[in-house]
Amino acid sequence: MESKTERTAILYVHGKGGSAKEAEHYKTLFPEWDVYGLDYKKNTPWETKGEIQSKVTSLNREYDNIILVANSIGAFFSMNAKIEDAIKRAYLISPIVNMEKLIMDMMEWANVTEAELKEKMNITTEFGETLSWEYLFYVRSNPIHWDVPTYILYGEKDNLTSIETVTQFAEAHHANITVMPTGEHWFHTKEQMEFLDNWMKNKVH
Repeated sequence: MESKTERTAILYVHGKGGSAKEAEHYKTLFPEWDVYGLDYKKNTPWETKGEIQSKVTSLNREYDNIILVANSIGAFFSMNAKIEDAIKRAYLISPIVNMEKLIMDMMEWANVTEAELKEKMNITTEFGETLSWEYLFYVRSNPIHWDVPTYILYGEKDNLTSIETVTQFAEAHHANITVMPTGEHWFHTKEQMEFLDNWMKNKVH
């Protein structure tokens, strides 16, 4: 735990379709700390990078410690933002830890080849995602470097990231994984949220 004289902020970075309002949930868990939610306006890693960096720089001026709580693609955006020197610890919920693999998986689901994507640049899939050659090229050109004490909460039934992928990331980055049996990518049911809350409180305190 931080000393009582130190000021600590939690920065929450939401996933796709989420919002900074979700940070309110963590205020009830950690009333002794200040909690901030980041509503990033863009949806690409090269654009959200600046938004996240700006928020972290601002918090760094006021606080001794910054704890990151990030959900799904928000975890990927945060790790891509090169903020690790300013983050004391990170708690990642259903994180996208290998974006290249996820894109390749979605290409397979949509029956799209790399050659087709490179030629067309953008392809909209039947399941609502737009595949982007620029996005894939960026991810390949900017591999994740992350050297922060990290705790991962993973749902056994996560349909976007396999346990093998998240385990490989955890081993490479010395992260701790907790798996919720029957948990999904989106933690939202009463049972799942209780599990998440207990996980957070046990890992933080």
